[in-house]
Amino acid sequence: MADSEFTIYATADLHGYQDRLDRIAGQVADLKPDVLVVAGDIMGFRASAEYLGRLNDLPVPVLTVHGNMDGRDLEEIIASCPNVTSLHLREATIDGVRFVGMGGTVPVPFRSRICLREQQMIGEMEHLIREDCVLVVHPPPYGTLDEGLGNLHAGSKGLRRLIFEKQPKVLICGHIHEKPGWTFIDKTLVVNASMGRSGSGAMIALGADAVPTVRML
Repeated sequence: MADSEFTIYATADLHGYQDRLDRIAGQVADLKPDVLVVAGDIMGFRASAEYLGRLNDLPVPVLTVHGNMDGRDLEEIIASCPNVTSLHLREATIDGVRFVGMGGTVPVPFRSRICLREQQMIGEMEHLIREDCVLVVHPPPYGTLDEGLGNLHAGSKGLRRLIFEKQPKVLICGHIHEKPGWTFIDKTLVVNASMGRSGSGAMIALGADAVPTVRML
């Protein structure tokens, strides 16, 4: 972990809209975060090299995972963007802060699973998760900032179990547009950074020893 304060600008659910990308660019210019995290649903079912290019051109490193609406070509386009890194089943370290990610979810308004191989995927990446890391996923954990279409819980039970077992410092998610916000599960700060129709995500500050803080934008 970096000795001084480290700032994360977290967003999710851009869905290829230009106005949401404009909002992000404006916040990056104003807030000057150390990193931009996009927690899935960057595009629609087909990715756009031009849209990803605008993310790539931002003056800040960009970390992403894919969501349920992102097409199969997203990872290929990200690979051509040197300033954008896919965290799917990978880790990345920026200024001493470790990020670990896992993309995907099932696009139904009920309990989510991470793609269709949740147990396998969690098994592949849980060894990367420690108490000092930031975990980036698309759906929220079950029962936390996951109520959609009224009071239906659409989060992942596998992620909730993972939080209690591994206690990462922060979990960044999106997917449920109706529930942007933040809370704690035990020691883990959970931030639903969905942009929805009018939001801009969240600004998260990490200190060497302090409890992380968050401001919704």
